[in-house]
Amino acid sequence: MALTKFNYNSFDVTPVASTTMAFNSGANGLTTMADGDMVLIKTLTASSSATLSFLNGSDDVVFDATYPIYKFVFTNIHPATDSVEFSFQVDTGTNTSYNQQITSTVFRAFHDEADTGTGLAYYDQDQANGTSFQDISDDVGNGNDESVSGELWLFNPSSATFVKHFMATTQDYNANDHSLNWYTAGYVNTATALTRVQFKFESGNMDSGTIKLYGIKDS
Repeated sequence: MALTKFNYNSFDVTPVASTTMAFNSGANGLTTMADGDMVLIKTLTASSSATLSFLNGSDDVVFDATYPIYKFVFTNIHPATDSVEFSFQVDTGTNTSYNQQITSTVFRAFHDEADTGTGLAYYDQDQANGTSFQDISDDVGNGNDESVSGELWLFNPSSATFVKHFMATTQDYNANDHSLNWYTAGYVNTATALTRVQFKFESGNMDSGTIKLYGIKDS
């Protein structure tokens, strides 16, 4: 069988540009992202705040099937008290106890500024159907340049069938001058729809920082 020969120079090998994300103005002035339709729903800013809460039906916050996935992004949450862990809890209906049962798993990696200590290990801030606020960071320092940033993903909180899965990743400036990367995942053990999410430090106020809530459509 005869071989077919091709002239390499006849091929167009120019790389194809990757698909870009298009930003469009949506309803109520919200900006939508075409790929995944991530919509900014609400921004809360801490100012000597004991808690920051996102409540269903409050200022366009709606935990329903409009968004199968919700993403919270926290930026430079600065504590008033030194060496405190950042945490969250949820509740249902009009309840405000924030004591839903959580089963979770936690691991963390760290490295100190002096290069004298490193680690990667499972951590004991997990819960087994516990009702406490779930820690999602290590002991954040309250120095002027210390804070915690990260994100929390909450999956299908309006479901009346399944438990409510979540995943969180944070990076904090630890009180002992460590870079601390913390990973938390688990589920809220209820088949009842969630209506509120609250964030706080284990003690003391949030002096400053922002938390943004996004909804991800068509996910």
